[in-house]
Amino acid sequence: MKPEAVTFMNHLGYPAYFISFIGVLKILGCIAIMIPGFPRIKEWAYAGMAFDLFGAIYSMIANDGFQVPMLFMIVPVVLGVGSYVYFHKMLEAKTTELKI
Repeated sequence: MKPEAVTFMNHLGYPAYFISFIGVLKILGCIAIMIPGFPRIKEWAYAGMAFDLFGAIYSMIANDGFQVPMLFMIVPVVLGVGSYVYFHKMLEAKTTELKI
């Protein structure tokens, strides 16, 4: 682990072991979203990613107050919402295709 990451997480009030824990969960979530099929697991992966992003935003605001560089957090939120919406459109198209 990079010392900057440990310093940053300690500054937010999280222990050092949380870095590897959340990192592994993010990788598993990305894999779950990328693998075709398994819609229920994908839902949980999207929910976990959203909780992680909003928790990170809240932690930064609660600790340091709002700062302009935090606006860059909008990018992953928008990408996540777009991916989630597209996932549901694909799911809906598949169910309509099966009904025909």
